[in-house]
Order: sequence, then structure tokens, then C-alpha cells
Amino acid sequence: MTGLQFPLKNDITRKIIHIDMDAFFASVEERDNPKLAEQPLVIARHPNDTGGRGVVTTANYKARKYGIHSAMSAQKAYELCPHATFFPGNHQKYRAISQQVREIFQRYTDIIEPVSIDEAYLDVTQNKINSTSAIKIARMIQHDIWQEVHLTCSAGVSYNKFLAKLASDYQKPKGLTVVTPDKAVDFLKDLPIEKFHGIGKKTAPKMHELGIYTGNDLYQKSEMELIQEFGKMGYSLYRKVRGIHNSPVQVTRERKSVGRERTYAKELTSEQECLTELRTMAAQVMQSLKKEQKHGKTVVLKLRYSDFETITKRATVQEYIYQKDDIFSQASLIFEEVAQVEKGVRLLGITMTNLDPLTYENIVLPLWEKGDPYK
Repeated sequence: MTGLQFPLKNDITRKIIHIDMDAFFASVEERDNPKLAEQPLVIARHPNDTGGRGVVTTANYKARKYGIHSAMSAQKAYELCPHATFFPGNHQKYRAISQQVREIFQRYTDIIEPVSIDEAYLDVTQNKINSTSAIKIARMIQHDIWQEVHLTCSAGVSYNKFLAKLASDYQKPKGLTVVTPDKAVDFLKDLPIEKFHGIGKKTAPKMHELGIYTGNDLYQKSEMELIQEFGKMGYSLYRKVRGIHNSPVQVTRERKSVGRERTYAKELTSEQECLTELRTMAAQVMQSLKKEQKHGKTVVLKLRYSDFETITKRATVQEYIYQKDDIFSQASLIFEEVAQVEKGVRLLGITMTNLDPLTYENIVLPLWEKGDPYK
């Protein structure tokens, strides 16, 4: 008996916009200090100040010409361009600007899925201005962000999230790309395979081994071939290259903190017991950070004694931390400073706050032109 072939379901009823801020951190600093736009700018602490530690958060266009990119070590960036300006960045400022941008989105729709501090999906199928044109709304959002925040963004408009994200990356900076249902497959067939969201440095070489260099090459592969080579990802790619991605825009709130705490039926009465528990919690917090794709700068220790007195104390470090040993190290330092174990410890907790995404995708775009770039 031959297997039955069911037609693929493609929901083309939605109107989705993906907004991606252009070189967000670098553009903010260039906006606030235009002289920074005249030289290679790297958002990272100078490696001479950190003993060679730290990574590049983003870089402006001039720095990119030297091969500097996001997630590169600051030391490597310095070696590539010793005369670059290294700027540590102000994440509190970036978060505040991100919130301003989010408030602009909310004028048009409440169906918003933040992806990171500098990008989001918006479902404008039904919207607050009762417009039937997602293109019009995307242009209005770009215009509002420029007028009110004096930063540029790129927008992708399509009927699903996958295509909207690809579209926003298609013409940067200040771009607006529209992919309609009748043009989707041709658009995807022309793209280099590395442009497909989810195909990274590890997957691309395997694609090349199979003769897949473009969307068209991927399109020629059968569903079974792709599943055999890539598992669930193959199942998804078979559909995506045909313009099918039915995942809705998920309304989510950005995580402000990640933490673990535990109340003990039998009080802890030794420092060693407490430190063992804190080490376990640090590992659990690391796993939660990994799941959320976040890292942070502030560790909060919570400690409650048998008389229900509760102590909460925090420590903020200059570099982002993510690994369990770094989290435990900060928590144990706070513990040694404040703990009175002889009183009997009833509760312990570790929380990471001051969070940001592990990586930022926007890196290297040139500064905007003078005047309103969207007119």
C-alpha cells in the first residue's frame, strides 16, 4: 500500500510585520555623540581594561570593514583594528529606548512578540487604526520611530513570521520589503541557503555537502530526504522553502529575571550545607538562562532565618555572566558577607537580573542620512 500524500496547509490570511532596529546599540551611541560615527566603533569594554576578556556586542559600519562582528572577542577586535573606539555601552539606556519603540508598536496592535531588545513581530491582521494595509502600518511605524527616537529600523511584511523576518533583513538599513503569497516561493528560491533563519555555521557545510546552496536547491529535495538528513528541522525546512510557516505571533512578556529558591523543612546550620545548596541553585539558574538565551550582570541572594528574618542583597558586575561557576562565585561572596548561619537558614535563593539576550543580530549598518529617510 502506498503512503497517502496530504496537501500542505498554508495559512495566508495573516498580516505580519517584523521590525528590526538598524545596528541598534551603535546607532544609539552615534545618535548621542555624532563624532563616534566618524570612526570604527565597537560596543565592548576595551580589552586593555579587562585583561583581554569580554566580547563585542555590536560594531558600526566602519569597524565592520576590518572584519569585526558581534560575539567576537574584544581582544580579537582590537587586534583587527587597534585604532577603533571601544565603548562599553549603556544597557539601561538601550532598554529604555527599546521600551519607547515598544510603545510605538502598541499604537497599532497589541499582538506583539518581542524577539530581543531590538526586534519584534507584530500581527496587524486586525489593528488599532483599522487599516487593511500592513505596508502602510510598517511605513507609519518606521516614520514614528525616526521622528520620536531618531533611529532607523528595517521592516519585513508578509503573511508569516519566517518570511517577515527574512524580508526585514533583505534591504538594510531603513528597508521595507514585502513578500506576498504569490511571490514567496520565487523569493525563497533566490536566497542563499545561509540566509534561511535557523541555518547557521554548523548546518551550512552539511547543506553544501548535499549540493544545497540556494533556496532552489533546497526546494528540489524531497521531504523524506530532508527529514533523514536533518530530522525535525528537515520537516520544517521542507515547508518553509514552500512559504509555509503557520506559527502565530505569540504575545510574550520579556523576562526581567531568572531565579531559583528553596525552603527547607530542616534548617541548614552549617556554611558548607548552604554553599552546597547555592552551588546547585547556580546550576539551575544557568539552565534557565540558557533556555531563555539570556545573560545578566546582577546576582541577588535571598536568605531567610528560622525567626523569619529575610535578607536580600545584590551584587552587580561589569561583564555579563552566564556560567554556573560565575553565578555561584557572586552568590557565595554575598553569602559570606551577610550570612549568620548559627541562626538557622530556612530559605535560600539566587536570582539573576539586569538581563539581556546572549547575542544581538544587528551589527554593521551605516548611519542614517540626514532628514527623514522614510519620505
